[in-house]
Amino acid sequence: MIRLLSALLSLLPSLGAAQGLAQLVADNVTVTAQDTLVARGNVEAFYDGTRLTASEIAYDRSADRLTVTGPILITTPGGEVFTADAAEIDPQLESGLLRGARLVLDRQLQISAGRIDRTGSGLTALTRSAATSCQVCGNGPPLWEIRAARVVHDEVGQQLYFDDASFHIRGVPVIWLPRLRLPDPTLERASGLLVPQLFSSDTLGIGVKLPYFVRLGGRRDLTVTPWIATKSRNLELGYRQTWRSGWVALDTHLAEDDTEQGLRYAILGEGAFSLPRDVRLDFDLEAVSDDAVLLDYDLSDADRLDSRLRAYRLRDGGYALGQITYYESLRDGESSTSLPPLVARLEREAVLRPGPFGGQLTLRADADALWRDGPTPAAARDVMRAGVSAGWQQDRLVGPGVILGTELQGRVDAYVVSDDPSRDAVSPRAWEAAGVTLRWPLIRQETGTDATQVIEPVASLSYAAQQGTAPANEDSRLPEFGAATLHTLDRLPGEDLQETGLSAGLGLRWSRTATNGRTLSVLAGQLLRDDDLGDLSDGAGLGRARSDWLISTRADLGEDMGLALHATFDNQFDVSSAEARLEFDRDRIDLSGAYLWLEAETGGDEVEAISEASIDATLRLGPRWSLEAQARYDIAADAPVRAEIGAGWRNECVTVDLSASRRYTDTEEVDPSTSFGLSVNLNGFSAGRQARPAARDCEG
Repeated sequence: MIRLLSALLSLLPSLGAAQGLAQLVADNVTVTAQDTLVARGNVEAFYDGTRLTASEIAYDRSADRLTVTGPILITTPGGEVFTADAAEIDPQLESGLLRGARLVLDRQLQISAGRIDRTGSGLTALTRSAATSCQVCGNGPPLWEIRAARVVHDEVGQQLYFDDASFHIRGVPVIWLPRLRLPDPTLERASGLLVPQLFSSDTLGIGVKLPYFVRLGGRRDLTVTPWIATKSRNLELGYRQTWRSGWVALDTHLAEDDTEQGLRYAILGEGAFSLPRDVRLDFDLEAVSDDAVLLDYDLSDADRLDSRLRAYRLRDGGYALGQITYYESLRDGESSTSLPPLVARLEREAVLRPGPFGGQLTLRADADALWRDGPTPAAARDVMRAGVSAGWQQDRLVGPGVILGTELQGRVDAYVVSDDPSRDAVSPRAWEAAGVTLRWPLIRQETGTDATQVIEPVASLSYAAQQGTAPANEDSRLPEFGAATLHTLDRLPGEDLQETGLSAGLGLRWSRTATNGRTLSVLAGQLLRDDDLGDLSDGAGLGRARSDWLISTRADLGEDMGLALHATFDNQFDVSSAEARLEFDRDRIDLSGAYLWLEAETGGDEVEAISEASIDATLRLGPRWSLEAQARYDIAADAPVRAEIGAGWRNECVTVDLSASRRYTDTEEVDPSTSFGLSVNLNGFSAGRQARPAARDCEG
């Protein structure tokens, strides 16, 4: 019979001092003539969150000591688990001696020892110990273990200190270390060596990365990563810091190698801050020593860099934005001085709801400036522009389900041009437009399936006019024709080029939504004008009197699969642009793919034909094995761009990642390169990372 021995706590002054928090439960309890309390059978003791279970506990009142007979199990509030054959501990279950014991930390790392000494100060010493996170099967050695003469666990500092340690693989000693310090699995951030990575590259040679993490307080840290390779010497510095109002991350790469003379560098940084009055400030920094350093060290595939400083404020009634950006080109044959390299912009927009006559009124003021330093007038032209605009729109029901949308827009701009004698120094311009849109959504409920179909014909008619001098088209060179721009007044992305004349948009949208969440939608449309729109690229015929046909469809086939298609083509079905995206996510496979096609253009900008396909796949072959593959292929050039394959293997105590990649970029500055990578991580010592053990059968 189980008895609660709270009445006998008077015999235990140390336990009684816990003000009722100490409890002892057992099948049988006796008190000897020597004033010793003995509890036998399913014994459980509780004190201040610590729980002890054993087959027998004897309390010696004169020595104020508990003698415990195993099998013993002790769990602490901090997540530690002790098992032992025998123990002598104090009544508070805090300090004492355990023999034939084992310590388990965070259900990941287990340390067996011939003896464990616990102190009340948060230190635990383990003598003749072996630490591993691998499953131990019978008397055989685990996959890996660290044997040491002594291990000290600092519960407060969450650190493990090994004395006279040796690392073993399947029982075979591999390396000996006189001293070793490792974080315990409960520590989120700790200074120390991170997972090394072996690599091999055509450009850099064979080497190893040795990242070392330095904790600089609770809100700052620094990761120092030296590269030791046969053809290069590289040092990476990654600094991070957070404040209550924001954060900063800065990565610096310093290198010397056989491909370039002198010091090579790349500086990549970003950050964001919250300022008073709901203002957000962010920045993005990108700077390199040469055009090839990003590709040589596999830092980025970017061929244009943009360093930006931006401040903005978003509210329900509008937004304000100020931004300055510096561009740098890494492309062959393109000069950074004529991009333009420096662009600044100011915007302020206010939205009034409801506005006049019950509609929505949008008021906007903006300004931008760009500076160049090129060799020709067009490449040296500096431009500043300031403008104000207003727009009003309203939707209302005018018949049996017919929705009439009305929209008015107007803007006034002033341009100031310098360093280009072919352009007026100051040129004003005004633009105004008006349009109406009719929508007639028709809904049908399917019988038997509870699915809903919606078919919606849409027709829009608009007119726009412009007065003043037309500026040089700097920001509307390559507009896109899609579902979002078919029925708008202005389909161009910038302010320099504005649509004029009469135009009409015709479209038809159909969608089907099932109760299980699967949806299918299709949009078809075309844009008609009274005249061609000059100074615009010919893509999708957006500037012609009759645009190409537009088809856009989206299919969501449940939570695990989605497909999107977009295409434009003329009456002879010659495709001018096409885009397809596939997303597939199942338990064993994740797959995403994309295809892009753009025909060559000669109007506005000289643009070569673009035809590319890319795929990204992850295949899980079971609880241990996984495969990853990424590829990008330039169909127009009939040449691959990049390919990468990786394999991962993990169990409860080891994670191994192997990768191979090939970059095919071949320019004057960059040669194609193949690289390999290998990293091995011992689970159980990764600060802040939970191990997810893969089930393993000891008989397998």
